[in-house]
Amino acid sequence: MGDSHTRTATPGAAEQARSVLAAAWSCAVTAEGGREEFVGAHTVADDGRVLLHVPEDSALLAAAVCAPRGEPSGVLEFADVAPVPVRSRIRARLWLAGWFAVTDGHLAFRPTRVVLRRPSGAVVVDVEEFAAAAPDPLALAEARLLTHLADCHDDAVQRLTRLVDPDSLHGAVRVRPLAVDRHGLTLRVERVRDHGDVRLPFHAPADEIAQLTERVHVLLAQAGAVSCPRALQRQRTDGDG
Repeated sequence: MGDSHTRTATPGAAEQARSVLAAAWSCAVTAEGGREEFVGAHTVADDGRVLLHVPEDSALLAAAVCAPRGEPSGVLEFADVAPVPVRSRIRARLWLAGWFAVTDGHLAFRPTRVVLRRPSGAVVVDVEEFAAAAPDPLALAEARLLTHLADCHDDAVQRLTRLVDPDSLHGAVRVRPLAVDRHGLTLRVERVRDHGDVRLPFHAPADEIAQLTERVHVLLAQAGAVSCPRALQRQRTDGDG
């Protein structure tokens, strides 16, 4: 596959946590007033504070207003869900523990503990690193990019499997795009009873959509020089692909 595939850079934990926070559309909040779920109700400040715009009759808001010390504690949970339908769609979970404060009619949440759980395990993210980190530049566009790739360019996805170790494709019944960030593209390889993920690193980071397009075209060009994996050849012959 050449030297261009020796790069294995991936987003750091703090950056991935900020990416999950930036792209998530909903969150669950557990606080003194109980547990509530909100959709489209949060925004994120540059310093990592979460601003919650909740209904006036929210038990969470009432608890914050009536808290004896003015700043009740709570836990916010966010799920990173793959935009393309695959098995086990939750790619990561993010928990923020901290304190609420009422500011201009909404709740400002200041995290004091950040935990990111990925398939490889959970990691505690340094709060200062979390506050200083920025989301991946492709985080907000990822859902649109991946669904377009899966729905309109499945042939390109199958061609990219030529860059995957044949052992990873053994028994594959479906390959779908799972994630993309500025460092690379991740594919989900599904088999009858299990699944696995493979990462195709870019030769250089992609900090904008135009650069991402070029990086993917480079991967496709490299894939064009590789013969089709036998596993997928059999899959297509059997009519499963």
